[in-house]
Amino acid sequence: MTTERRHDIDWLRVIAIGLLLIYHIAIIFQPWAMFIGFIRSPEPMEVLWKPMTMLNVWRIPLLFYVSGMGVYFAIRKRTWKALLWERSRRILLPFLFGMIAIVPLHFLVFQKHYDLTMGYYAHPAHLWFLGNIFAYVFLLLPVFFYLKKVEGWRWKSGLAKFMSNPMGPLSISIFFVIETLTVKPQTFELYAQTWHGFFLGILAFFFGFLLVYSGKTFWQTVMKWRWLYLGLAIGWYVIRWMVFELRSPGYLMAIESNCWIFAVFGFGYKHLNKPGPLLSYLSQAAYPVYIIHMFVLYTGSMFILPLELPVFVKFIAIILFTFTVCYLIYEFLIRRINFLRPFFGLKWDFTKATTWRNLSETVKN
Repeated sequence: MTTERRHDIDWLRVIAIGLLLIYHIAIIFQPWAMFIGFIRSPEPMEVLWKPMTMLNVWRIPLLFYVSGMGVYFAIRKRTWKALLWERSRRILLPFLFGMIAIVPLHFLVFQKHYDLTMGYYAHPAHLWFLGNIFAYVFLLLPVFFYLKKVEGWRWKSGLAKFMSNPMGPLSISIFFVIETLTVKPQTFELYAQTWHGFFLGILAFFFGFLLVYSGKTFWQTVMKWRWLYLGLAIGWYVIRWMVFELRSPGYLMAIESNCWIFAVFGFGYKHLNKPGPLLSYLSQAAYPVYIIHMFVLYTGSMFILPLELPVFVKFIAIILFTFTVCYLIYEFLIRRINFLRPFFGLKWDFTKATTWRNLSETVKN
């Protein structure tokens, strides 16, 4: 099995989480924000929603694809027991901890902001994604390890050949179209804690694994045809905007979603497959920031929205506040306090643990 490190996949994960933060901030400035439990700005900026609707059909499916790809790399040197333990530590533990210790914080800020009765509520909220990912790992583990076992068989070369044609990746969209026609979601972009989100997610997760499994041919195809995929994605978006007033039928949005994703994979493979200290830092920080960002976002909104400032300035101020405070919490608390690290998906820092143990023994002596 290949041991090549895919830096573009790491970059795409970081970028997707950054877009998630901006997307959630944009929701605050929509008139319907409170209906989905967000603090709402008294002055809306509905103009923000046009680019957000472009993002919304592919940003979460992209993360599911990337998560499935990550499992492929994780099983190269792991048994199924080791993988299940590693994913329990990295995904299940932060998910459970976040439900009981992090999500209730932004609920409390919401209650405080609107003078509601204060109460503690454990809830998955934005961490639903982690629960889904762990479920997919558990359900698909036998399939993944079977594919690992038979990796040398002829059918893999057939899959690689199929992916050499630009229609190969696009044909995956058929499964997503079937999902929307079967589940019939009222809103395609409503992924959180819905059956639509669950089944769409498991498809993207499985095909993410399968695409990396198929070899370099897929990546060469999406890189070569990246402009075609981008053009198709833009075309479907224009149709959604001009013909359907952004409410295309689900099966069309499923096709559009995959066109965006394959374009992103192509441009990422072309331009982002490069290591560097910034990527190394951000790829570690992205996961903890995802876990804490809603609490930080709500806190910033509570203080900034009442200020006498133009609404666009408030939007920029909340972006700066959210990214800055998330960075400070990560850098000076989560990253440096060793016992906190596993609760945010980071490995225990044995260097720090050894240093602390040596210091304690020195003091005793």
